[in-house]
Amino acid sequence: MTIVVTDPAVGEALTLAEAKAHLRVEHQDEDELIEALIRTAREYLEAAAGLSLLHQSFRLFLDDWPKAQAILIRKHPVRSLDAVVVYDGEGMPQEMDLATVRLDTARRPARLVVAAMPAPAQLTNGIEIEFTAGYGESGADVPDVLKRAMLLHIAAMYALRGAVGRDHQPATVPPGYERLIAPYCRKSL
Repeated sequence: MTIVVTDPAVGEALTLAEAKAHLRVEHQDEDELIEALIRTAREYLEAAAGLSLLHQSFRLFLDDWPKAQAILIRKHPVRSLDAVVVYDGEGMPQEMDLATVRLDTARRPARLVVAAMPAPAQLTNGIEIEFTAGYGESGADVPDVLKRAMLLHIAAMYALRGAVGRDHQPATVPPGYERLIAPYCRKSL
């Protein structure tokens, strides 16, 4: 199972002004660095918690249907199911009728239940599921506790800016970060 971004978010969960205010930086000399740290903090948080902070479109690739008839979508929060495509013997995409599938977003991870599962003839990545996930279009839609975690992370990375290059971030995760994001992390047994 592979998930790729097909339409990335426009903007970031935090603005440059919010990050600079938190860092108490008033000059513009390090704006490029701070913008890179915002992006790094968001990417790290999304990967660690299985989230999409802002609306983005994704494609989930499967080789075959799971035996349990439920496909777990490990990006949260899923907002919409956009398409389910199964490849036939000639390698041609056959789009399924979305009325034959049910998206359960009340669970985490969300799950897609498929009533009739046509067998993919393509051995690898024979099934593609397109969906949209994210809290909203802008940082105003992102839970404040997640933005607070990002600000703490940005501050820790900013403090190490002379010792660790921008391309080697994140070099540290600050104390308290894990507690802030814990309620949003997917749990598995």
